[in-house]
Amino acid sequence: MLYALLYPLSTKIAALSWLNVLRYTSTRIIASTLTALLLSLVLYPWFIRALQKIQLGQVVRDDGPESHFSKRGTPTMGGSLILFTLIIPTLLWADPRNPYVVLACLVTAGFGVIGFLDDFLKIRGKSSKGLPGKMKFAGQFLFATIAVYWLFDSGAMPENIRYRLAVPFVDFYEHELVLWPAVYFAFAVFVIVGSSNAVNLTDGLDGLAIGPVIISAGTFLILTYAAGTLIAGFDIARYLHIPHIPEVGELAIYCGAMVGAGIGFLWYNTYPASVFMGDVGSLPLGAGLGFLAVASKNEFTLLIVGGIFALETVSVIVQVVSFKLTGRRVFRMAPIHHHFELKGWAEPKVIVRFWIISVMLALVALATLKLR
Repeated sequence: MLYALLYPLSTKIAALSWLNVLRYTSTRIIASTLTALLLSLVLYPWFIRALQKIQLGQVVRDDGPESHFSKRGTPTMGGSLILFTLIIPTLLWADPRNPYVVLACLVTAGFGVIGFLDDFLKIRGKSSKGLPGKMKFAGQFLFATIAVYWLFDSGAMPENIRYRLAVPFVDFYEHELVLWPAVYFAFAVFVIVGSSNAVNLTDGLDGLAIGPVIISAGTFLILTYAAGTLIAGFDIARYLHIPHIPEVGELAIYCGAMVGAGIGFLWYNTYPASVFMGDVGSLPLGAGLGFLAVASKNEFTLLIVGGIFALETVSVIVQVVSFKLTGRRVFRMAPIHHHFELKGWAEPKVIVRFWIISVMLALVALATLKLR
C-alpha cells in the first residue's frame, strides 16, 4: 500500500523524487524486514500480557517428556501475531497488484484460520486434541487447491514453464521435465500441504521451528529474487540457468517480512519461551514456504533447505509404520527432536544443533544456483 501510494509521487513532485528508490525490490525487502521486526518487538510484550490475562495457556501431552510438564500454562497462539507482522509489512511494501503477493498472503491467512481453530479447540477442551484430522486436512487441501488453481488460471506463471519441474544442480533450459497438468497440479497442492504439516510437527521445542523457518525464508528471499528480477535488463535467472518467472521477485518482500516477523517472535520464544507459536503460526508459515517453492519452481530445493522439517516428518512416518507392522518403535519418541531429548540432550542443545544443520542445508540449497 505504501509502495502504491508513495512511488508515484516520485515522478509528480520534484521534492519527493528520492522516493524513486522504492522501485528497487531490494529497498522494499529491507523495509518490509525492518517493519516486521519492529512491529514484533513493540507488540509482543502487550500481546503476551493479553494472552495471560485471558488464560490462553499451552496444553502439554501427558505422554511427552517430563521436562515439558513445566510448560503448561505458557501463553500460546503467539503465531497469530506472527501472521499480523508478516502480512501487514508485505502489503505495505510489496506491489498490491502482484498476483504472487496476493496469493502468498491468502495462503498464509487461510492456513492461519485452520491453525486458529485447532488451537482454540485444544484450549477450550484442555486437551492436545484439537480440530479433527479429517477436517484439518480438508481445509488445508481446499486452500492449497484454490491457491494453485488461481496461480495457474491467472496467467501469472508463464505457460512455457508452468508444468515443468526444476531439479537442483541441473540446467533448467537443457532438460525437459514436463508433467501432465493434473499431475503437476496435485503435486503442487501436496507440496504446500506437506510443508505446512512438516513445520507443524517441528514445532515442539522453544524456538526449534521458528529458527529453520527464518533460515528457509532468507534462502527463498534469494531464490525468488534471482528468479524474477531483472537488473538493468540483465536476466539473473537465465545467467544462473534457473527458470525466469516475471513478477515472482516481488515475493522476496514477503520473504523479508517472514524473516523479520520470525526474528521478532524468536526474541520471546527463545528458551525458556515466554510465548508459544501454536498451530496458528506453524501451519501458515509452513504453507507459506510451500507456496514460495511452487511459485518459484523450487519444489525439490525445498526438500534441501527445509531438510529439518522433512526429517521430523519422516521420523513420525517411520515410527508409525514400524509400530503398526512390527509392534516396535524405531525412536524413543517421535518427532525425532523428542528422541534426542529422551537420550539426555538438553533442550537448548537439540534446538541449536538443529539450527546449525538448517544453516548448512540452506548453504547447500544456495549452491544449487551455481552448481549446474
